[in-house]
Amino acid sequence: MSPAFRLQKIKNQIKIFKKDITVVVVTKNRTLNDFDTILASGHLHFGENKVQEAIKKWSDIKRKNSKINLHLVGTLQRNKVKDAVRLFDYVHSLGSIRLAESLKSEEVKQSKKLRYFIQVNIGEEIQKGGIKITELSNLINYCKSEPQLDIQGLMCIPPEQASPQDFFKKLKGLNDQHSFSDLSMGMSNDYSVAIANGSTFVRIGSAIFNDN
Repeated sequence: MSPAFRLQKIKNQIKIFKKDITVVVVTKNRTLNDFDTILASGHLHFGENKVQEAIKKWSDIKRKNSKINLHLVGTLQRNKVKDAVRLFDYVHSLGSIRLAESLKSEEVKQSKKLRYFIQVNIGEEIQKGGIKITELSNLINYCKSEPQLDIQGLMCIPPEQASPQDFFKKLKGLNDQHSFSDLSMGMSNDYSVAIANGSTFVRIGSAIFNDN
């Protein structure tokens, strides 16, 4: 069964929710041979965790097909902002005012606008990135007023050893509170639960590439 077939199977399963869901195919640690059938199928949304890996893999592909949307779904270091703005269309890991400042400065230099999801540390985990819930409003207000970044909604990665339901529900509440229409949550193991709780962007890799 090809990755393109598995992707289509997932898309068919998602149709039962009767919502417009964007599937971001996460291609980190994959070669072009791993996802060429997905590209050939016309899918346009792909995700990478690391900027340097993405540059090597996607620069030529995006030059040939400007319709492709590349999503940065991993942590963004400030020293990689220039390259990230040049290559990516979406950033799912905006988590601080300092990073927002750097991104806006680079947007101006490159005359390019990206779309952003603010990553929320929904499980209050020390080892994970994202803004604390108590600081979320300040970051949102800053992004809307000072740099005027195009914030699409919120994003989270629930704690691995916990049921994701309550965390997804909490993020959906925060998303509604701030009147965002899109929500980035859900991966291979929990995308159905995420969509049931309001997600509009799901980030799927292993379920498509049959990692067991």
